[in-house]
Amino acid sequence: MTEYNENTTAEVKEQSSWQSLVETERSVMPPADIYETDNEYILVANMPGVDKDDVHVKLDEKTIAIFGKVNFDSALNKKVILNENVTANYYRKFKIADSIDVNKIDAKYENGQLIVNLPKNDKFKPRIININ
Repeated sequence: MTEYNENTTAEVKEQSSWQSLVETERSVMPPADIYETDNEYILVANMPGVDKDDVHVKLDEKTIAIFGKVNFDSALNKKVILNENVTANYYRKFKIADSIDVNKIDAKYENGQLIVNLPKNDKFKPRIININ
């Protein structure tokens, strides 16, 4: 998985590559869940059929975009008996709240799920007030 916090030449080329795929190939919004703990929000997006190397996360000033590229060759070369799943790349964009510490966002991809940890800024975390 690639994160885009710094703009190296390879990242810019790869970023423009997957962004052009979003514009030219069919994509669907992956189903996602977002839940909250005391310290963070957790985004879980389902992207079955995507290899870890083909998952990308792009963080802008106020948004986070996720992309998963499907291997169309292997998907289309199957002798299909029943097809209830859509074969398409995955793309979705989320707004980032001010309560998120964007410098501490991290992500992992396992078992077809992208899990993005969005830590809260300290000033938005609940705290206990001691009574004197």
